[in-house]
Amino acid sequence: MNKKLIISDLSLAYGDNNNKNKILSNINFDLNESEIGCILGPSGCGKTSLLRAIAGFEDIISGSILKDGICISNNLENTSVQNRKMGMVFQDYALFPNMDVKSNIGFGLQNKTKKEKNDRVNYLLELVNLDKCKNKFPHELSGGEQQRVALIRALAASPEILLLDEPFSNIDADIKESLVSDVRDLLKELSITSVIVTHDQNEAFNFADKIAIMNEGNIEQVGNAYDIYHKPVNKFVADFVGLGIFLPILKKNDGTFETPLGVLELEKLDSEMRKLENLEMLLRPDDVIHNDESKTKAVVIEKQFRGAEFLYKLLYNEKYPLLCYAPSHHDHKIGEPIGIELDIEHYVIFEKS
Repeated sequence: MNKKLIISDLSLAYGDNNNKNKILSNINFDLNESEIGCILGPSGCGKTSLLRAIAGFEDIISGSILKDGICISNNLENTSVQNRKMGMVFQDYALFPNMDVKSNIGFGLQNKTKKEKNDRVNYLLELVNLDKCKNKFPHELSGGEQQRVALIRALAASPEILLLDEPFSNIDADIKESLVSDVRDLLKELSITSVIVTHDQNEAFNFADKIAIMNEGNIEQVGNAYDIYHKPVNKFVADFVGLGIFLPILKKNDGTFETPLGVLELEKLDSEMRKLENLEMLLRPDDVIHNDESKTKAVVIEKQFRGAEFLYKLLYNEKYPLLCYAPSHHDHKIGEPIGIELDIEHYVIFEKS
């Protein structure tokens, strides 16, 4: 499959030559044609700076950005924003308040005839079911409608890559999930290669084919949602993505490894990990199964009702916290002991810091 976007060893710094503040260090990330990528990380980690570098708003100090195999950025040259054939959806949508919807969408189609422009605008409005809003102004639209207008305005000029900077951050929670799904479906239907920046892991998981976890200007891990959740490469990724706790692992004299909840099966342990002395294991809530018949008990110390399920915070052996999902008809009281058992596909183990 052809690589649409390749970012190689990219570094970015702000400030003058005598006092540069490095923002991004040796970033590597690529996307295939029609693939949706996500830069996921906490506020201030550099993800928007990376998006701006891809768009051409920032000069990089080393590395390169290639689009369709052609270099558009390195430390010597930077292809202009308008010549990159990219569209961008900003966090605040950046709609023109004095223009109606159809004028906003058609703003970047100045080289088209009036008929071509009208046909393109009408086609895009129908794609997102907003054809009845063409004569409205931005302040007359809901947040979700404004977001859709910003999206199709960015798509109006048929960009080869679409960049989205926290596009769902201002959307009400009750419509956000369906909107994320709708936008993903639209991008897939149009075969648009896209990069989204977000701090919301659920948004990233539901939207992207490939996710890069960023921390303090570095990419910690790249992969699909399943691998990042179940196979984090380090404790930052494990902590940032999903819920979980860490249990200590004791290396015994007979060479076995034991946790508070039992002995680990040696064949599942990486050979390099077996050499280390100070280890801990990640447990996700879905690794701990609620079973009323189990002889292993943990006490409920906190619970969150989530509709179809409870998230229980438990205390095992009066010392070790655990997290556990249970169907919502298993409504246990704070302080009540409940039966648990482990169901772990593979161990996620780190050296204890």
